[in-house]
Amino acid sequence: MALSAMSSVASTPAMSDFSSAGTPASSSLASSISSLRDLDKALVECLIGELNLVEIRDTLISVAQAAGEMMLNADPSVDTSETKKNSSDRVTATDKAVEAMVKACLNTAYPDFEFLGEESFKVSQKLTDAPTFVCDPIDGTLNFIHGFPNTAISLALTVGRKPVVGVVFNPFRRELYTAIKGQGAYLQKPNGTVHRLPIRQNPDPLTGLNGCLVAVEWGSERSGPNWDLRTNTTRKLLSAKSVGGAMCHSIRSSGSAALDFCYVAAGQMDLFWEGGCWIWDICAGWTILEEAGGLVASANPGDWDPSLEGRLYLAVRGAPSGQKEVVEELWSCMEGKEFVFAK
Repeated sequence: MALSAMSSVASTPAMSDFSSAGTPASSSLASSISSLRDLDKALVECLIGELNLVEIRDTLISVAQAAGEMMLNADPSVDTSETKKNSSDRVTATDKAVEAMVKACLNTAYPDFEFLGEESFKVSQKLTDAPTFVCDPIDGTLNFIHGFPNTAISLALTVGRKPVVGVVFNPFRRELYTAIKGQGAYLQKPNGTVHRLPIRQNPDPLTGLNGCLVAVEWGSERSGPNWDLRTNTTRKLLSAKSVGGAMCHSIRSSGSAALDFCYVAAGQMDLFWEGGCWIWDICAGWTILEEAGGLVASANPGDWDPSLEGRLYLAVRGAPSGQKEVVEELWSCMEGKEFVFAK
């Protein structure tokens, strides 16, 4: 597929084109930022306009289903696994085989697109503006090793470094989540029925953490400042208001960030607070969540516009009101501290 849309980047106006000789020196920085954001949005829309996103979604679904069969046919009890960072950060032979299959299929179908995958990732590799497939072959590898059926393949397409198509498939539960930018998010259940997300089409307002079911994952970093922040904030989320806590309904850890995003999109979870995972864990889920009316802020306080590669995510379900307030309430539970992760 030719990337004729990419040629439009060459004619992008320079920063100086937004100013003129008559522009006052005191012109608002906020106005400049807004102009740049409008330009970014226009560029993305231009690039997207050259692509058949429905066809791409359908291709990703077919590839995800083939990957699911590989996962179902694997025997985790004999599957070779290796330690990456430590004993809680593992990769199996099936992870590698699935990603190799996915990459080969997508390279054949879309040879001009770039590919960013967890198992083939190089430290110097960065997301670009070009159309890019982002792949986590098995999100929830520890679940897969233990035979716990909360595992998924996550496939996304980004354009202009923004997610525009997302597919997340849990083959063990036969749950397929999909979304295309501007076209809604959907869940196909095991019986084949398809539901637009969120599952409750008229979701309740968010009235505070006290009424929220919150997803938190523990990651592989089990000591140091990030671990202390994760555990201390989780303790505050759970603790009674009488001792300074938020007294949320409860905490859930599914073992898969991709599925956590989908559960928030569906409205089955209210929030997912996560620092430390990677773009391939959340890219597909991000699209699904936004198309279901949710939002993504940073896991760190004050940042309402996190990047895909920032490793800091706070996913919030769709609601007629209360999204901003519940984000700020969770940030306050961090007591001025922040996650710090290498990117």
